[in-house]
Amino acid sequence: QLQLVESGGGLVQPGGSLRLSCVVSGVTLDSYTIGWFRQAPGKEREGVSCISDRRTITNYANSVKGRFTISRDNAKNTVILQMNSLKPEDAAVYYCALHSRPYSSFCTLARGRYDFWGPGTQVTVAS
Repeated sequence: QLQLVESGGGLVQPGGSLRLSCVVSGVTLDSYTIGWFRQAPGKEREGVSCISDRRTITNYANSVKGRFTISRDNAKNTVILQMNSLKPEDAAVYYCALHSRPYSSFCTLARGRYDFWGPGTQVTVAS
């Protein structure tokens, strides 16, 4: 059964770092595009970053470029979102999601292209 579970959220001061993990079970992770999204209270869910199958393509929202890095650990079936220089506006529930067609070789921040979602992990940025 395909399942995604996020972890690594928490409370961090502005300028700090967090490392989010998305563990995917039920599929061979390297065959699928994975995206990270976030949703703050009262706002739409927005794309943060994505990584295509076989890690050939990555993409980032303008608001996080240069601060966030997405990567895979295929041995652990895990996608990592390293978040540095965090700002209060980064606070949100962060979700990982999977596009269900394998070997699609694309990477998009459009949430409608993702079919399976994790329950989310809360990130709070406050002093």
